[in-house]
Amino acid sequence: MADHIKLICKIFWSCIYLELPRPLFDPTFFNAWMVLFLNILERPVPVEGQPEDPELRKSWGWWKTKKWVAHILNRLYTRFGDMKLQNPDNKAFAQMFQMNYAAKILECHLKLLNAIRIGEYLPDRVVNLILQYLSNSIPKNSMYSLLLPHLDVLLFEVIFPLMCFSDNDQMLWEEDPHEYVRKGYDIIEDLYSPRTASMDLVTELVRKRGKDNFPKFIQFIVGTFTRYDEAPLEQKPYRQKDGALLAVGTLCDKLRQTEPYKSELENMLVRHVFPEFSSPAGHLRAKAAWVAGQYANINFSDQTNFSKALHCVISGMRDPELPVRVDSVFALRSFIEACKNLDEIRPVLPQLLDEFFKLMNEVENEDLAFTLETIVYKFGEEISPYALGLCQNLASAFWRCIDSDNGDDETDDSGALAAVGCLRAISTILESISSLPHLYGQIEPQLLPIMRKMLTTDGQDVFEEVLEIVSYITTFSPTISLEMWSLWPLMMQTLVDWAIDFFPNILVPLHNYITRGTERYLTCKEPDYQQSLWSVVSLFMANKNIDDSDLVPAPKLIGIVLQTCKGQVDQWVEPYLRITLDRLRGAEKSSFKCLLIEVIANTFYYNAPLALGILQRFGVATEILTIWLRMLQEKKKSGVHANFKREHGKKVCILGLTSLLCLPAGQLPGEVLPPVFRALLELLVAYKDQLAEAAKAEEEEDEDDDNMDDFQTDDEDDDGDDENADETDGSTLHKLAAQAKDFRSYSDDDDYSDDDFSDDEELDTAIDEVDPFILFMDAVTAMQASDSLRFQSLTQTLDPHYQGLANNIAQHTEQRRTEIQKEQLEKQSSTTVAS
Repeated sequence: MADHIKLICKIFWSCIYLELPRPLFDPTFFNAWMVLFLNILERPVPVEGQPEDPELRKSWGWWKTKKWVAHILNRLYTRFGDMKLQNPDNKAFAQMFQMNYAAKILECHLKLLNAIRIGEYLPDRVVNLILQYLSNSIPKNSMYSLLLPHLDVLLFEVIFPLMCFSDNDQMLWEEDPHEYVRKGYDIIEDLYSPRTASMDLVTELVRKRGKDNFPKFIQFIVGTFTRYDEAPLEQKPYRQKDGALLAVGTLCDKLRQTEPYKSELENMLVRHVFPEFSSPAGHLRAKAAWVAGQYANINFSDQTNFSKALHCVISGMRDPELPVRVDSVFALRSFIEACKNLDEIRPVLPQLLDEFFKLMNEVENEDLAFTLETIVYKFGEEISPYALGLCQNLASAFWRCIDSDNGDDETDDSGALAAVGCLRAISTILESISSLPHLYGQIEPQLLPIMRKMLTTDGQDVFEEVLEIVSYITTFSPTISLEMWSLWPLMMQTLVDWAIDFFPNILVPLHNYITRGTERYLTCKEPDYQQSLWSVVSLFMANKNIDDSDLVPAPKLIGIVLQTCKGQVDQWVEPYLRITLDRLRGAEKSSFKCLLIEVIANTFYYNAPLALGILQRFGVATEILTIWLRMLQEKKKSGVHANFKREHGKKVCILGLTSLLCLPAGQLPGEVLPPVFRALLELLVAYKDQLAEAAKAEEEEDEDDDNMDDFQTDDEDDDGDDENADETDGSTLHKLAAQAKDFRSYSDDDDYSDDDFSDDEELDTAIDEVDPFILFMDAVTAMQASDSLRFQSLTQTLDPHYQGLANNIAQHTEQRRTEIQKEQLEKQSSTTVAS
């Protein structure tokens, strides 16, 4: 019978989860369901037939039925417990549910929790679901008033015992410490854990109803500490002390912000946490490390206390008990982030790293790699003597994680996450040694097997992290090795097969191959890199089913080729122009149109007579120039220019139009010259202003960074919310996600779009050393010298506004000449001194 009821419950759960049939919410029909559910909750589970084994018992039909009922009631409460979140169709039903059932469910849940007080069995998952319901009830005044009379019993006789170290914890600690560690740091386990639900309830209670409950709960914790201190050694309540430390660590944010507790935190650590680093109970040594890590960033009045805690945590990495070592490593991350004087750690850094890798050989956990990442980030170049060994160990750890992830056991998820952590740590190491390029040649062979394997379909879960490693090595190695070049075909094939979402990530190493290995890119025929790039770019650009936003790297790659290989890829100018023009005709998004126009500008800069001749042969030269000039003139409602908002885009346009300016009178139609010249003047002024604004913003950002240390937030709300005015964590996340989506999807009417600014703006290009102001003035001077009548005719068409812009540019160009000459002299001087 239990199995039949359980099946019915699952069907009902599926219906409300998927929000399917409206008949379920017919009042008569629904009332019948609720009578059944409440009856199932209240009815005692039959003793007969109940398994003795706890593992079998929790899967027994009657307990599973109670679990599904609790699931359903939680879902109903989440959906209909807050009137503010209801649409008009649901409001009447939600009101009926709150009036008739929300309180009854709460009463049933409190009766069920009584089993914990008297030592009876209640499955962990059922406890977890009940506590979730109670947590969601705390912000609502009507529900909280029902909960209030039971709150002391709930807190101190149910919740706190659940937070304490248990018999099951002790058994797992002794019999399978690896599983103990895995469960302790597994976010999936947290979803079902009564302890996590207890911590969440206490946190919610303190946050929403802290005025009445926070002092009372802290007083209880202090009392637990006192009883522990006063008890003789053989009678010390170790498990209660463990629960009290868990509570203190859980409430760290609140305690760090609230007086009088805030000023007593250091004393609390010294009196109640530090002694447990040497406790005979291993679980207390582990908990001491964890709590110390939670408070590592408080302001210690006595710096020796910080040092003592740090060294206790470091010592914990050599503890005989595995869970203590793991908790110590995770706590170390907080101490390193908070450490103001790295001399505290420098003397023991080699031993520290040794302990790290011993632990990584035992445990697969991404937090281990994240802690190592923090160490590398903090010590920067100082980590260079250990860089090779670190990468070797991380590569070995990565393969172990991948092997475990390919198995069928329960550690799959943790293995995958740990593998990502290893690759992230490797990337941080590669970044930290960027000023020591010779080290990359030593590290590269250790990482090549990972890159070769994971740049295929085998690496879909870690593809982005592997591409980052490829980017670092191709950016900072003295030269790009043939082994690294062998990755090009892998990336291109993967890009075509399934990885178009990673096109922006692949853009970075491809840029490096072309700009840092130009000779090989141009001359190698096996494989033919030029043909390979053309095949992929033309395939994507010709595919009308691929959205413009997914194609952004394609025109950027064409620009990189034309800028880097100037004068050496004439045969590709026409094919690249053809696919660009084809895509331009159907392009809708203005930012993508700008990138396509920049390709045309790059062809002019590459070889203006050749590019213009091709456009004239296609019969579109005048049309394209008209479109380009119109886009340059377009402005938004706010008055800012609508297109070419990136510095790089403006510069490319300037170089392209200036190259047209240099053409003889016979090649560039006379009627085109004046609008091109005026557009250039406006572009140059806009580019100059944008550079000045960027420099100013950078200065202000540096000042803001200096002031951020004093910034704090406090999201506490002691008074609770008005009836039904609370928001669940889920709804908050949905709102944040919606805001992020809004930010990402700015329309073309907005002043800024994320398409206008991207990381590749920071990539070195062949035009970085070209000063557009000097190039323009040199072109003007050359025209004046070679064709004075044409120059005179051009300048006479300028009205006072454009004459003012021209004078402005002329003055700025002279200033730039002086600045560049000064920079060159300083560079020569520093080179001489270095020699």
